[in-house]
Amino acid sequence: MLTLHTATRLPRRHLLALALLPGLITPRAARAEPLPELVARAKPSVLLVGSFGVLDNPRFGFRGTGFVVGDGNQAITCAHVLPPADAVADAAAGSAGRLAVQVYGPGGQWVLRAARVQAIDAAHDLALLRFEGAPLSPLALAAGAPLAEGSDVALIGFPIGGALGFSHVTHRGILAARTAIAMPANTAQALNARSLAQLRQGAFEVLQLDITAYPGNSGGPVFDAASGAVVGVVSMVLVKGTKEAAMSAPSGISYAMPISHGLALLGAGK
Repeated sequence: MLTLHTATRLPRRHLLALALLPGLITPRAARAEPLPELVARAKPSVLLVGSFGVLDNPRFGFRGTGFVVGDGNQAITCAHVLPPADAVADAAAGSAGRLAVQVYGPGGQWVLRAARVQAIDAAHDLALLRFEGAPLSPLALAAGAPLAEGSDVALIGFPIGGALGFSHVTHRGILAARTAIAMPANTAQALNARSLAQLRQGAFEVLQLDITAYPGNSGGPVFDAASGAVVGVVSMVLVKGTKEAAMSAPSGISYAMPISHGLALLGAGK
């Protein structure tokens, strides 16, 4: 069943349980890891997220990036990456619908896996997926004190989708600011009682990155370049003018949801 979970509603026992899982959460200030080693280690855990249909052309419709967490069969991505029809199907019947991921298999071949939505935090634009098949290596999620402004960060994803083939692409920059934001509804029809209540709760903090992200990066992990732990999830970019400007004249300013919301979603989805 598809449910809404927010960090403020997560019982303390869930956070305690997460802290007791070895290898899941990495405290900040861990040993430094050279970026090339971090990229090589993380690539098999960064996934393609999209829809699959036998009669579709192409059969796999790429929608965004995700990354492996938890027990190795779970992945975090952005809620806006999900195909709308799958969200409805999962909410109504818990079925996998047309949602699918592709994992980076041996020899660099992409392998299709069926997936379903396990939980959603629409207020923070995050979704937790469960996918079929053998478990993969989960990425370490940062815990402890927030990452300081000015720290080096890196993100991995699939900018511009499959236009140039599905290859992991890494961008590096800095955490420019921790800034407040309020997430508006996508459409007027989405301005229901729940979304209005969320707006009344006020703004929450997001990570402003001095990194250029593109369509396709949404849902991808943002790493603390020093420790290698995931500190955020790519969610939005600042666009100058039209959406097409994100491609032709990128602003170089991107936004990510702090991984604390992903940890809350992971705990609630257990």
